[in-house]
Amino acid sequence: MSGTVTSRTRREWLRMMAAMGAGALVDGFVPRELARAATSRQDPVAAFRARLGAIPIQIRSLGENLALLAGPGGNVVVLHGSDGLVVVDTFVAPAWPKFQESLKGFGAPVKFVIDTHWHFDHTDNNAPLRADGATLVAHENTKLRMSQPHHLAVLELDFPPSPAAALPQRVFKDGYTLEANGERLAVTHVPPAHTDTDVVVRFEKANVLHAGDVFFNGRYPFIDGSTGGRIDGMIAAADRLLGLADSETRIVPGHGPLATKADLAKYRDMLSKAAERVRSLKASGKSLEESIAAKPFADLDADWGKGTFNGDSFVKVVYLTL
Repeated sequence: MSGTVTSRTRREWLRMMAAMGAGALVDGFVPRELARAATSRQDPVAAFRARLGAIPIQIRSLGENLALLAGPGGNVVVLHGSDGLVVVDTFVAPAWPKFQESLKGFGAPVKFVIDTHWHFDHTDNNAPLRADGATLVAHENTKLRMSQPHHLAVLELDFPPSPAAALPQRVFKDGYTLEANGERLAVTHVPPAHTDTDVVVRFEKANVLHAGDVFFNGRYPFIDGSTGGRIDGMIAAADRLLGLADSETRIVPGHGPLATKADLAKYRDMLSKAAERVRSLKASGKSLEESIAAKPFADLDADWGKGTFNGDSFVKVVYLTL
């Protein structure tokens, strides 16, 4: 999303967000309730944290020593065993007590935390995990972005820098590998997609991929143009994931249910169509408002518009990140 959005555009965005139909709180980075809070006097970021934090954690086995935790924020994967826990992403801060209880249930301390990107619904509990002895691992841009204040102009959201105790201690540029509990994790940076901080995590033995927020399963995604996100980067990231997956691979999206390669391929095709259509409108000189009025996603909305973003609001996301 761009910082050069007019006040009129912001007002229209907020009206659209507040008017959206019902959807699960965990459908994306900015839930319907956050948009409603943005039109009131309450702190929308605090409202988001509180509402997400109230969602129960659901645990699903992904194999002998791998588990998916879903609920209060981006999907979390836990590798467990006698070497200690390796945790990918960390939910929102208010979920910490029940997240901590869930982790204790695996019977070992957390040794490593891997952040898939900088957004707070994926990094909020870095600090308490680090305080308990975990080593935080992330792309170098994640540490940079977490160290900065951010203003998301479209929704008028302000993020202060994360505390020093929440910052990753171990950073990398291209990739990172980790071996624990009989598993090998390959962590790979992808060029700017959802943000410029994204990594994907492959559990090679289990044949599981954690895609982070380059993949929103079954819904239009959020793309954070304010920190480098680009629709073309999302397409390229989906292509890279497809190259890592086979028909048996279980793919954990940043948001949404556990997916297959076929689910990811459908998502990639949707992104490609969306980019092509909005690019054509923008190249012809259509304004953002005119592009929205053209309803370029009318045939896609039934399948993809049931989450945070409907077709009109996703036109904005694409238009501003082309």
